Amino acid sequence: MHRTPAHPITTPEITSSAPAKLILCGEHAVVYGRPAIALPLDGIRARVSILPGRTSCGILVIARDLRRRWWVAQNSTNALSELITNTLRHLGGEAALRTASMRITIRSSIPIASGMGSGAAVATALVRGLANHLGHSLPANDVSALVYASEQRFHGTPSGIDNAVIAFEQPIWFVRQAAGSPNAVPGDQAAPARLAPLIEPIRISQPLTLLIADTGVRSPTRAPVGDVRVRWQANPAHYEALFDEVGVVAAQIRACLAEGTMPVLGELLSQNHSLLQRIGVSSPELDALVAAATHAGALGAKLSGAGWGGVMLALVNDEQKVTVAQALRASGARRVFTTLVQRHVGQATANEV
Repeated sequence: MHRTPAHPITTPEITSSAPAKLILCGEHAVVYGRPAIALPLDGIRARVSILPGRTSCGILVIARDLRRRWWVAQNSTNALSELITNTLRHLGGEAALRTASMRITIRSSIPIASGMGSGAAVATALVRGLANHLGHSLPANDVSALVYASEQRFHGTPSGIDNAVIAFEQPIWFVRQAAGSPNAVPGDQAAPARLAPLIEPIRISQPLTLLIADTGVRSPTRAPVGDVRVRWQANPAHYEALFDEVGVVAAQIRACLAEGTMPVLGELLSQNHSLLQRIGVSSPELDALVAAATHAGALGAKLSGAGWGGVMLALVNDEQKVTVAQALRASGARRVFTTLVQRHVGQATANEV
């Protein structure tokens, strides 16, 4: 439904931001209808600033970290250009799109193609900024839906978990659902229409200390997700069984978070990594960091995100944190973040160590 601006623009510059995300468990299987748990990382964010432009000059996008700039009208097929166009049309109809004139600057401290939701965070910050620029405050559901459409442009068949956890900014239990067939993959011609995903806040009874290590290997989500889909199509029974095992582990991890049983949680995280290896989305770099963290005393460790590179996570006690971080760097980690997931608090904070 189109909306007209609630009030005229009075602020010269609009700023907005969105956090990185971390998938604690369930990646890949979540695309096929199994549950996953994801956390927002408040201290690692994408930021957008919007300044009004001269009348009829159009929309200029400046991506600082990519060292790129472009006019939306001249690069209309760019994924972010499409998101800007769709968001303006959603908020104010064709009139808002036709008269839009602004300069949008994007900055992000989230490593690109690392499994930390860089694309979804930039998209979320952009949608929020555009809404504020036009005098609106969009609910998280609307932001998530607009970003999901953009994620499809970036990643082909995303699960929807990135845009959900980033838009809601709280730890979530996420289950993708489809009418008639919970395991249907989006994009299949025979796949039925999807229902809205099940999104629930999760209870965390004891603070968690996680280390996140970046392999430095960039792997766009589309590549491993697409490869898993091809192999699933060739041998559905095998992969459905693996996805079922991942779903069982995710449910056990949710129970551990509620009960505060950290040693068991660590074992389950490591078990999830073993399943992801069997699914085929780990890499030598990720396996080396998981092994290094485990040998240094981490309670458990696994890759996080799409795999083939990107990041891994390790669950540690406070006294293990420094030793495990040193071991990760010694084994090739480019960056190591420490993340504290607070008890009864709907977000996680992260800082580089």
